[in-house]
Amino acid sequence: MERVESVVSKVIEASREVLVEREQDVKLLVLSVVAGGHVLIEGIPGIAKTLTAKTIAKLLNLKFSRIQLTPDLLPADIVGTKVFNQKVGDFEVVTGPINANLVLADEINRASPRTQSALLEAMQERQVTIEGFTIKLPEPFTVIATMNPIELEGVFPLPEAQLDRFFIKIEMGSLSEGGLVELLKRGSTRIDEAYDNLKPIVRADEILDGRRELSEVYVEDSVINYMLRLYNAINNHRHVRLGVTPRGLMMLHTLARCLALADGRKYVIPDDVKTAAPPALSHRVLLKPEVMAEGISGRRVIEEVLKSVGVPRP
Repeated sequence: MERVESVVSKVIEASREVLVEREQDVKLLVLSVVAGGHVLIEGIPGIAKTLTAKTIAKLLNLKFSRIQLTPDLLPADIVGTKVFNQKVGDFEVVTGPINANLVLADEINRASPRTQSALLEAMQERQVTIEGFTIKLPEPFTVIATMNPIELEGVFPLPEAQLDRFFIKIEMGSLSEGGLVELLKRGSTRIDEAYDNLKPIVRADEILDGRRELSEVYVEDSVINYMLRLYNAINNHRHVRLGVTPRGLMMLHTLARCLALADGRKYVIPDDVKTAAPPALSHRVLLKPEVMAEGISGRRVIEEVLKSVGVPRP
């Protein structure tokens, strides 16, 4: 039961050479890779969303690809297409950048709905179909999509079906004053050098071994009942139009077990559930239009429910 704890602690420690005040974000990203889930990162430009993803890919020794999504991007630009090979006189399949272990879909809400949907099969089925030819994607496989919350023009909101396929949503904020001081002291040149000097510290088989550990984490009935009470409270909340799906409840269950492993435990406690709820559920809650106009978010609803639902006692 020490595999996941070791992987998470080693990656967090090594990432500090490049990243400033991103320990919790790194922890959630690593656990998502271990669990085989996909991540949506929301944050303003210039807060190291791309650098964080690249750093994790390098430390985990994963094949990394970055897709800059734009309104004119086509599905074939992501999944690949067939091209004519003059040497053999026939068409052959050429896979796109989706064929990697860690795929960064940068500014996903800038892509058209048609192109966004090209990610759905890959994210859910872990395969792509190119003109009738199906290709399995490598394991582990994780999509990290970034989204700019302040852009209003030239963007296409993600449909609920695609939002629900993301394991977690990370709301990446700015640095504290101390973090900004540390960032300025390092400077961009030193950060670039630190990234170039990073060495892989985890093997792919360790990640897959950690994934197998998840099934061995015990969740007692009182904690499961606590998750169900949170689920019902969210779905019956006065601000919610469409609440958490059963898949969302399963993702909460999975992330809680991941957090337990990261802390070196083989059992889940209520605090794991409370920590897991905002990143696992906030993007799955569809609010009423009048509430959204007031600036209330899904995360705020989750936090309100966490305060109102009683925690099971030992």
